[in-house]
Amino acid sequence: MKTKQGMPVLKLKKFGEKGEFEGYASVFGNRDSYGDVVVSGAFKDSLAEHAKNDTMPKLFWQHDSWKPIGSWLEMEEDDTGLKVKGRLNMDVQQGREAYALLEAGDIDGLSIGYRVRESEDDEVQGVTLLKELDLVEVSVVSLGANEQALVSSFKSIRAEGLPSLPEFEAFLRDAGFSKKEATAIAGHGLAQLLRSDSGEVEVVEGDEFMAELWAAMRDAPIIDETGEPD
Repeated sequence: MKTKQGMPVLKLKKFGEKGEFEGYASVFGNRDSYGDVVVSGAFKDSLAEHAKNDTMPKLFWQHDSWKPIGSWLEMEEDDTGLKVKGRLNMDVQQGREAYALLEAGDIDGLSIGYRVRESEDDEVQGVTLLKELDLVEVSVVSLGANEQALVSSFKSIRAEGLPSLPEFEAFLRDAGFSKKEATAIAGHGLAQLLRSDSGEVEVVEGDEFMAELWAAMRDAPIIDETGEPD
């Protein structure tokens, strides 16, 4: 079984002790560090089989099958990727710990465990297209959204100077974010990071810049289905 990181958890809902949360377990069209790209529709058959059998992929902690921490309530493909909604088991110690870490923002990752049913090598783009996957489990993990790939990609577009907001939005779209998410992150994160209180551009170099940028991106407002901040 293989694993692959998705996007950070989008929402954490605390209804009493239910421990519910939502996020994207996989992002379509996003090339990862292994050169794989998950294609829209890759989970369609697997999700249909789970629905037919009245089952769901398992919810594990860090892909450890010895550490189930709750259950998945909903899974569906949308334009962005595999959107999931789960509930952590608050009667289990690891479930409570996972919820506390998510709520505090100490971790924010989701990652899929899967078997490849159909794939195709795209020699022009130099990637492997994952066209059909058998979804086995989705885990809460310490890292999400393939952070290192984002950092590496951003460094490449910054090689000739700081990017404009449109350039940064395009970078985020290439990384798998939806148009609304890319607009929110670029407008809230990059613009806030690069402009000081006096209105002058602040240039922060090296690893300090990347750390501040990532923090700013994570603090961007969530955009709901109406296009308004949640």
